[in-house]
Amino acid sequence: MNIPRIHEASAIDDHTLLVTFTNGRRKKYDVTSLLSKEMFAPLRSPAFFRNFHVEPRGYAIEWNFDIDISEHELWIHGKANEKRGDGGSRLKSQV
Repeated sequence: MNIPRIHEASAIDDHTLLVTFTNGRRKKYDVTSLLSKEMFAPLRSPAFFRNFHVEPRGYAIEWNFDIDISEHELWIHGKANEKRGDGGSRLKSQV
């Protein structure tokens, strides 16, 4: 399966990302299911959660060297969302 890369992303609340892929599709991804894992525990903080960037080539959303979510995970488990204007600050990849 050819997974598109991440074009841009924004936090639309304290646990949900809105991701736009390079093929133009948009998906919402709720990180709540990850928060019970020690590695993702810092994402429980709304300020930390909102402080991410898109990996320059669009292969992941990264918070630091230890915490990231791949384009594959976001594409496969994200929920389709074609609505515009969900708000949040957008971060773009450099692809």
